[in-house]
Amino acid sequence: MIVGVGSKNPAKVQAVSSIVESLSWQVEGMDVPSLVSAQPFSDAETRKGAVNRAIGCVDAGFNIGIGLEGGVVDTPDGLFLCNWGALATKEQNTYVASGAKILLPKGISDPVRSGIELGDVMAEYTDNRDVRKQEGAVGIFTDGWITRGDMFAHIVRLLIGQYKFYEK
Repeated sequence: MIVGVGSKNPAKVQAVSSIVESLSWQVEGMDVPSLVSAQPFSDAETRKGAVNRAIGCVDAGFNIGIGLEGGVVDTPDGLFLCNWGALATKEQNTYVASGAKILLPKGISDPVRSGIELGDVMAEYTDNRDVRKQEGAVGIFTDGWITRGDMFAHIVRLLIGQYKFYEK
């Protein structure tokens, strides 16, 4: 089976590949619009972006589509990084899962609140234009203990687990 990933971002594609290789599934990344803001600003918007990416893969002809989306959530305690994933099937079943959250430092959250994408803020902060394709903000702020790929791989495990349970 070939699984479509609704992005060509290496962190996202590798996260899916690393989990489904034990199932002998092949993975193909493709550009699928999230149909949400470039910087999703809530759990609901981030979740919707993941669902839209997953369904977009199924609409493109894949039996299974996986969408992964990163965003932020504003809370009374500060701005948190969030991640959501969705798995859609050609039978029109959709499973969703969310990952851990981490508080962003004020020096990062203020520019994001003013309208600058987190990836762009992180690129300037780290002087690395590809940080969103590599360790991501979570990798920077956990000193590499958890990377963006790790966060997405955890979500993919949750998605595959639900798929396996419900699609028996």
